[in-house]
Amino acid sequence: MHNELWKIGPFTMYGYGTMIGIGILCAYFLTEYRARKYKLAYEHIFYLVIWSVLGGFLGAKLLFLLTEWKNILQEPGEFLYYLTDGFVVYGGILGGILSGWLYCRKANLEFLKYFDLVMPAVALAQGFGRIGCFLAGCCYGRETHHAPSVIFRISEFAPNGIPLIPTQLYSSVLDFLLFGLLLWIAKRKIRDGQVAAAYLSFYSAGRFLLEFFRGDAERGTIGFLSTSQFIAVFTGAAGVLLFLSPGFRRKRNI
Repeated sequence: MHNELWKIGPFTMYGYGTMIGIGILCAYFLTEYRARKYKLAYEHIFYLVIWSVLGGFLGAKLLFLLTEWKNILQEPGEFLYYLTDGFVVYGGILGGILSGWLYCRKANLEFLKYFDLVMPAVALAQGFGRIGCFLAGCCYGRETHHAPSVIFRISEFAPNGIPLIPTQLYSSVLDFLLFGLLLWIAKRKIRDGQVAAAYLSFYSAGRFLLEFFRGDAERGTIGFLSTSQFIAVFTGAAGVLLFLSPGFRRKRNI
């Protein structure tokens, strides 16, 4: 695919950044709309999103650096490259959740209530983000000789001229489906935390399976699992425990 959407003088619009920006904006407007609809403190949404986005970017970068630590030690002169390029989605999810929790504590908000409010929008933003991955050619799939497949020609990340499994598009479709499912669950939940629990459970399961079709093995492994699969085991288990926990206050709807 072509990551450079257009160029005007020294300014270049990249597909990856554009899709990330669209995802964040959609997440913000959707979350504020739903906060007003359910009579929550919508005036906090802007700051909650900013904290979560910044924490998400920081977490995604830190986890990327952790997965690349061996390469960084071997080539310390390339540290600036690793510092400016590359993110790991799971780091972004965990960093965003932690930052959101910190903001809720600071603002004296009920964390689980806002956790539920935000997570459908997170899935929506991820759906757009994976389209950005497809345009850039990162997060690519394994080589395949079966349809459907995609062949990159000028990607800086994916191997060019080789038919690959379009894992980015599969991820995007699953994220959009998860977005719809979470909205459906939100209308029927009986206690705070169930929407967030569903996100952690379903996203982790889908990501665990999709990892078998990824071709960018340089992201690292832990035992026989990829780094993301290893993390998915724990986030998925956390989602199940959160859903089953009897300690949540029973309250209908968000």
